[in-house]
Amino acid sequence: MQSPLARRLVALAVMLLAAVFEVGGDALIRAGLRGRGWLSCAIGAGILAAYGLVINLIPMDFSKLFGSYVAFFAIVSITAGRIAFREPLHASTWVGLGVILIGSAIVQFSAVP
Repeated sequence: MQSPLARRLVALAVMLLAAVFEVGGDALIRAGLRGRGWLSCAIGAGILAAYGLVINLIPMDFSKLFGSYVAFFAIVSITAGRIAFREPLHASTWVGLGVILIGSAIVQFSAVP
């Protein structure tokens, strides 16, 4: 049996992996629609299916899981947008990311069961 800390660390790692799958799948579909071809779209769709499987391995209430996961998704998507698509990061992006992270922390750490 795992300790509570070990379970939390595993959940965080799985959320990060799921975010990479979701953003990667979306990025492949986007690239496919913008000239890389339908094979990229098909691979992206498969990766998105893997994201759905991976994220749901975490034994957590659905609303708390996705309320927490959205922070990982936001960080990975902004990073991917900057690196893969060379998108600039405006001040509003940083403010929005901060709001998402605060909201996600409220969902994850609220004392209400």
